Amino acid sequence: MEKIHAAITAVGGYVPEYVMTNFELEQMMDTSDEWIQSRTGIRERRILKGEGKGSSDMAVGAVKDLLAKRNMDPKEIELVICATTTPDMQFPATANVICDKAGMTSAWGFDVSAACSGFLFALTTAAQFIENGRHKKVLVIGVDKMSSIMNYEDRTTSIIFGDGGGCVLLEPDNEGYGILDSILRSDGSGRAFLHQKAGGSVKPATLETVMNKEHYVYQEGQTVFKFAVKNMADVSAEIMERNSLTSDDVAWLVPHQANKRIITATADRMKLSEEKVMINIDRFGNTTNGTLPLCLWEWEKRLHKGDNIILAAFGGGFTWGATYIKWAYDTN
Repeated sequence: MEKIHAAITAVGGYVPEYVMTNFELEQMMDTSDEWIQSRTGIRERRILKGEGKGSSDMAVGAVKDLLAKRNMDPKEIELVICATTTPDMQFPATANVICDKAGMTSAWGFDVSAACSGFLFALTTAAQFIENGRHKKVLVIGVDKMSSIMNYEDRTTSIIFGDGGGCVLLEPDNEGYGILDSILRSDGSGRAFLHQKAGGSVKPATLETVMNKEHYVYQEGQTVFKFAVKNMADVSAEIMERNSLTSDDVAWLVPHQANKRIITATADRMKLSEEKVMINIDRFGNTTNGTLPLCLWEWEKRLHKGDNIILAAFGGGFTWGATYIKWAYDTN
């Protein structure tokens, strides 16, 4: 009997309509379009506007996009795993809120929190439910409303992030396609360099924490950059070596969209030309858990059955990893 793999069989995505350009940021803080583009590669990002709108609303947009492509009843979905750093609420899980809003009433679900690596961690977790035969249709979502935790007086951090999300459907495959390998890593000592100071059980919200702006993202950029360049590149090269892949064998690198220079360093380590690298950071910025599925969503029509694809990410805390996928379908 052939081994069952978890194959991606559909992709959905959603980005908000509102476009925040670098020129708009120039009016808000001491920065410039040239400064931002030269350091990050970003020229604009999407921002979710509207009272009471959260991560779940963007996720529902992505889910509906996916279900429409497959002409699927939402009740066919058995499990939903949502990777997010910006849940709608501390509880219940945003996955459960998404199930309710999208009509996936037959599914159970939970959230995964691993910063920018969350989608990879969720994808690997979801694959186990397919491989062991527990479920036939599992939805993995990566979504973040990063604007909700941005201090737009901080020019070093707020310029990087945007809002958006995407999702993939996993189904069983016994022909050798799907998720073939993953290498995932974490190092909690990295929390000192990239975190949100207040709002958790160690430092609950108070008037003082709000006044001190401790509910926004805190990042020591240079330290994070050095860790990200090394570890994302290292793990991407490691998964190629472990699976005897050369640069000629790899059709696409799907990198976390944190910084153009980090993406370039990873591709160089893998000996891949830029034509094989999915890059949309210039238009969407860093959507944290949303970056990888949004890349797959945008490039879906260019993917072919049998393509070898490497997904790579690095996130705060620190977390990082790479996943090797053999693409399972051609898009009509």
